[in-house]
Amino acid sequence: MELSATAYLWIKALHVISVIAWMAGLLYLPRLFVYHAAAAPGSVLSETFKVMERRLLRAIMNPAMMAALVTGGLLLANLGGDAWEAGWLHGKLAGVVGLLVMHGLMARWRSAFAVDRNTRSETFYRFANEIPTVLMIAIVVLAVVRPF
Repeated sequence: MELSATAYLWIKALHVISVIAWMAGLLYLPRLFVYHAAAAPGSVLSETFKVMERRLLRAIMNPAMMAALVTGGLLLANLGGDAWEAGWLHGKLAGVVGLLVMHGLMARWRSAFAVDRNTRSETFYRFANEIPTVLMIAIVVLAVVRPF
């Protein structure tokens, strides 16, 4: 598929915007989990975190993820055949799969908090909070620098 230069730039801009919004959620939701894990189940604080987590996931993260996938797919479809053989693209796509897995895990963890069945510690969520950061760094370096 060959996009016009103008369409390509608009899609690329929308992709960057949606990735920023998605990453904001992927970085903030586990931080909320850190604080939620310390709150007593059923407390006012716990109930407040439930609302914040649900809204963040449903109103920001899910739509931003979908927009990032759609616009990213359009950009992928515009790549030439040679790009599909490049190691940087395979690495970037593996990183995106990693972000999708983290998104799914966070949705599952949010569901456990929603019914007061969290079994994980604050420390677990502190470590989980670092994974999207590492994946993001790898994805950006691979997409921009294209080291291989």
